[in-house]
Amino acid sequence: MTGHPQKLALVAAGIALAGAAVTVALATAERDAPAAGPAATRLPPASLTVAVARLRPATLPVRLRANGNIMAWQEASIGTEADGLRLAEVRVNVGDTVRRGQPLATLAAGPVEAELARSRAAVAEAEAVLAEAAGNAGRARALQASGALSAQQIGQYLGAERTALARLAAARAAEQAQRLRLAQTRITAPDDGVISARVATVGAVVPAGQELFRLIRGGRLEWRAEVPAADLALLRPGQKVTLKPSGGKVIEGRLRKLGPVVDASTRNGLAYVDLLTGDDTVRAGMFARGEFEIGSDEVMTLPQGAVQLREGFSYVMRIGPDARVIRTRVTPGRRWSDRIEIVSGLDASDRIVASGAAFLGDGDLVRVIQGAQ
Repeated sequence: MTGHPQKLALVAAGIALAGAAVTVALATAERDAPAAGPAATRLPPASLTVAVARLRPATLPVRLRANGNIMAWQEASIGTEADGLRLAEVRVNVGDTVRRGQPLATLAAGPVEAELARSRAAVAEAEAVLAEAAGNAGRARALQASGALSAQQIGQYLGAERTALARLAAARAAEQAQRLRLAQTRITAPDDGVISARVATVGAVVPAGQELFRLIRGGRLEWRAEVPAADLALLRPGQKVTLKPSGGKVIEGRLRKLGPVVDASTRNGLAYVDLLTGDDTVRAGMFARGEFEIGSDEVMTLPQGAVQLREGFSYVMRIGPDARVIRTRVTPGRRWSDRIEIVSGLDASDRIVASGAAFLGDGDLVRVIQGAQ
């Protein structure tokens, strides 16, 4: 019987210890409960510190875009007027810069020189015949009043003189033609420029009129822009043009004139633009895209970094009164330097995240730095 009271004492002691533990736990919970209340209502930390941008007015140029080819302003076709002569020498090649009057090629002059010598001999013979005829005519005139010669003889002497004069004139004309033909054996540049094509080959017998070289006059190039007929009325001679050839850098030009006709198949007209550059990388035949500056207007702009492209649309992160961002769709326009035109979607009072918008989601809390861009 003595063991049973001991077991009851041990059970009672265990119950007492458990009750004490529960009491301590409840006291601890009551002590910590007031501190947990403020922590539950505290705001989450800001996602990002951002600078603010606002819509800002700017003057942007109004531009008309066009495509076209760069061509030679004028090309000269250089050939020979001498017929059937052999090319003895060719002095230039494609790409060479030449000056007016510079020799380009030489034809074999031997046959022409021989003909010139024959013409000179014919002139000398005609001069001798004329001298004899003039002497006879002079004596006939002196004897005309004396009656020593008949009127028929006098007429024959005077006619022979006139015939000799005519033959001398013909001989001299033939000589001049041979001199001219001799000068034509020396083919020269008709103007300053750049050789753009050459078909001349040493040893070839060249017929009269065959083209031997092509010359870009003055080395001057132009851009022939194809402009829709509806936009031609916006263009005026003297307007500034910027264009970029394929694989090249941006160059400037001035609109010289508009073509007088519109292509019936494409409904495009040509605008001729003088290039204001001596860039050696620009070549005739290059394709180029360009823009005509036809005026300017006042627009509202944002920094380009403030506008994000997502799913084919443009968005900005607008900052609400509670410092949370609201993804807002906008309609962008032209870009100029580091600014972009905003056509619609925002008010002038809206605060916009200037940069880093790609790291923010709709509804994120931000910390704003004062100052607008």
